[in-house]
Amino acid sequence: MGEALRVALAGLGTVGAGVIKLIDANRTLIKRRAGRGIEIVAVSARDRARDRGVDLSRFDWTDDTASLASRADVDAVVELIGGSDGPALTLARAAIASGKAFVTANKAMIAHHGLELAEAAEEAGIAFKYEAAVAGGIPVIKGLREGAAANEISRVYGILNGTCNFILTTMEAEGRDFAEVLADAQRLGYAEADPSFDIDGVDAAHKLSILASLAFGTRIDFGAVAITGIRDVLAIDIAEAQALGFRVRLVGVGEAGPGGLFQRVHPCLVPVTHPLAHVTSSLNAIVAEGNFVGRLFFEGRGAGEGPTASAVVADLIDIARGEGGPAFAMPVASLAAPEIAQAGERRGRAYLRFTVADRPGVLAEITAAMRDANVSIESVIQRGAAVDGAVQLVMVTHEGPERCVADALERLRGSQSLTARPMLMHILDL
Repeated sequence: MGEALRVALAGLGTVGAGVIKLIDANRTLIKRRAGRGIEIVAVSARDRARDRGVDLSRFDWTDDTASLASRADVDAVVELIGGSDGPALTLARAAIASGKAFVTANKAMIAHHGLELAEAAEEAGIAFKYEAAVAGGIPVIKGLREGAAANEISRVYGILNGTCNFILTTMEAEGRDFAEVLADAQRLGYAEADPSFDIDGVDAAHKLSILASLAFGTRIDFGAVAITGIRDVLAIDIAEAQALGFRVRLVGVGEAGPGGLFQRVHPCLVPVTHPLAHVTSSLNAIVAEGNFVGRLFFEGRGAGEGPTASAVVADLIDIARGEGGPAFAMPVASLAAPEIAQAGERRGRAYLRFTVADRPGVLAEITAAMRDANVSIESVIQRGAAVDGAVQLVMVTHEGPERCVADALERLRGSQSLTARPMLMHILDL
């Protein structure tokens, strides 16, 4: 066996400490699988005094994170700082420029700067790996980049944020509303004190843009992802979805077709017959559809110390073996710059929930708007008594162009019959 792969680790939060614990626990197995040992030699973090549950005295500590990139005793740099810019990006650029293999779990940085970093890594002839950036311990990056490399992928979609999935499935199981379950998620550590990044769909959109690049051979285009979070999902939506044979999930969908590349993160109704409907708690799941392999389904823990550390160390094992290759499955110069597909031309069914004044004529007004926009209504549901003079009205449409539903909602904009903004969720018929 050769000399150990010497690693510098930046960021000693939950995942960083988990990387150290994993390497300590599985040192012999890792050495056998990698063909040589993996040794952490230097670390950097903001707080030296914090107890992380691991012995850090054996590592060289530096307060200057960027200096890790220039150390002669380091072969690979692991970045677990987070953030799309700032110290994380500075370290990434410096490490690659210094010829160090680079590993990160930073989906935001990859979504915004991944192509730049991948191109620099190609020019430097070093490995740039990020398995932990999408879906934690689920090997979906490797699955798409290597396992499905011979396939033309037509669609990739899935549950990409564990916080949202925990909230939605808890609402489903307990019949409680969003705000109450969010507070529980924060108390239990599933959601941050400021949960906006997760519940507004941004985290899932970062991951979707990366998966789309890998799946379709296109340049990452985070700005083209249409994003809707779960703030407006009510307990009534969960209950009505169940009554109709669906479950509500936040789903990221990427499709490549003649009309261009379509990317969207949105809460949608998933049929109970679909595997995604049975993904609960904080689990993640991704589906990829290849023209020869068919449907691939990846499921597992998408975050946390163990799963994310597992993915980071798996990347280090690849580097120790000398396994590299383009970060996005093909050289950056070969990645296409596709047109953005127009969502309005997509066909499908929709779930609509209106909060309306409890008075005669309201239903006629809404159905007239649907008629004038060429939306065909499959069902109309109203349950329960009025609360504060308003009732909840639910509609499910027949299949049709999405632009027609958007037109109907625009016709209702400003209506005195609506006491709140309508809720629109597309139905996942995949």
